Amino acid sequence: MYDFLVGFMLVLSIFIIIVVAMQPTKTQSASNAFLGGASQLFGKQKARGFEAVLIKTTIVCIALFFILALAITRFF
Repeated sequence: MYDFLVGFMLVLSIFIIIVVAMQPTKTQSASNAFLGGASQLFGKQKARGFEAVLIKTTIVCIALFFILALAITRFF
């Protein structure tokens, strides 16, 4: 059982890396570094479509990873 959970955590960690790498960046250009991102302060929009799915998937995977890590350390 321990080997299965550790293997599942390994696969889950690789999946988390892939999902996080697929998310689009929040900066649109290099000018935001000099302006401090002021253009994004009032133009914040809610994530829609594929980006929203990626955010939800990331949250679920990280929560599952955390629960598995706690379970492995607590029971094994």
